[in-house]
Amino acid sequence: MGLSITVSVLLLIIVAYVLLVAIFFQQSIKETQEKDPAAKGYLQIILLYSGLHAFIAYKIAHALWKIKVPFFPRFVSQLARLITGIEIHPGALIGKGFFIDHGMGVVIGETAIVGDNVTLFQGVTLGGTGKETGKRHPTIGNNVVIGAGAKVLGNITVGDNSYIGANAVVLENVPPNSTVVGVPGHITKQDGKRIDLMMDHVHVSDPIMQHLKDLIRRVRALEEKEKND
Repeated sequence: MGLSITVSVLLLIIVAYVLLVAIFFQQSIKETQEKDPAAKGYLQIILLYSGLHAFIAYKIAHALWKIKVPFFPRFVSQLARLITGIEIHPGALIGKGFFIDHGMGVVIGETAIVGDNVTLFQGVTLGGTGKETGKRHPTIGNNVVIGAGAKVLGNITVGDNSYIGANAVVLENVPPNSTVVGVPGHITKQDGKRIDLMMDHVHVSDPIMQHLKDLIRRVRALEEKEKND
């Protein structure tokens, strides 16, 4: 009897959660459907997408943070971190159309500002360098994609319509309509045109790899010259 009551209560909680999310987070669900080809339907997204769960927890924590409720905003964010693997500080400011794909290991710092229609992949950090006080986390513009494992650190700005490649480490301001790759991050351009801001991490030139290839060619040329002499 007790078990059946517990199961019934649990089912009611799940149904209530699904209804509330479907009503209040329609835009987030739509963004997930548009940006993730693996998303198969509303119910799957609402119940199984950690990025959505983390964003919902952030909205609750941020609302409490704004009215200066002690303790509970951080408690909510840390609980969300425990469940989803995503840590969003309740003090961060996040715009519309925000999407986290996969999500594990994403960290967004207290003074980070994230614009509209921003996509983050797993392992992204919007963090500080440990040197600043006050505004110490990045400002991310609109329509920005940040690839898996990328680190954007310090009180810097990433301009609108930019792409940060996977595993890049960005420590300086990024102009709008830019592509950044490498460690430390280097700005690359694609004929001055806005790149595809969806999900293509592959067709991005890496200046560090290009330098390595140039060095290898020069070494081989010197070896050939030495053989001929």
